[in-house]
Amino acid sequence: MGFGDLHKPEGLKTLDKFLEDKSYIEGFQPSQADVAVYQGLSGAPAANLVHALRWYKHIGSYSKDLQALPGVKQHLDSYGPGASAAAGAGSKPAAPASASKGGDDDDDFELFGSDEEANDEEADRVKAERLAAYEAKKSTKAVIIAKSNIVLDVKPWDDETDMAKLEECVRSVQCDGLLWGASKFVPLAYGIKKLQITCVVEDDKVGTDFLEEEITKFEDYIQSVDIAAFNKI
Repeated sequence: MGFGDLHKPEGLKTLDKFLEDKSYIEGFQPSQADVAVYQGLSGAPAANLVHALRWYKHIGSYSKDLQALPGVKQHLDSYGPGASAAAGAGSKPAAPASASKGGDDDDDFELFGSDEEANDEEADRVKAERLAAYEAKKSTKAVIIAKSNIVLDVKPWDDETDMAKLEECVRSVQCDGLLWGASKFVPLAYGIKKLQITCVVEDDKVGTDFLEEEITKFEDYIQSVDIAAFNKI
């Protein structure tokens, strides 16, 4: 089933619905599954597709490191609603990895088949495939930039604060290594709402102290900033 045609509104709506409660296409970290779907789009989703747009911008922040993300990229139809079972039946499983003793990726491949492989020709073919995969992995190694996904709670002074202007002030904070994501207004009490907004930061460039200091400069609108969630990517 998958997402369908991602060049059409129906496919994009399916992608947006799929990402409503997910950060990534598969698992809890960016992978080649995200790369396959990202490259299957013709461009950024429309602004009303907030979940798909948030995911698109986040994966786009890895534009220089897409090939270094983990996993094996499958055909686009292997991902999306109802696609996991079909993908498991139709895709070739990855070569088994040997237990790593030193934590080095160079040890991740079992270079030779087991003694139970009776057919010498088949054993040679398997060995050649594993060696080729090992060399391919070595050639695509790249340094992955450490990043974090942060959720901020930004509180106004009272119920008369212009929340649209408050959000505008927050998003005006820009710097290298900072990417703003989805946001929503969450009721507090007595008609007061807070802005809950996500962002992705490069750990070496942007810290929480910097974010709090820059956001609270807009003191006419903002009373305080709290870290609601902080997750390494």
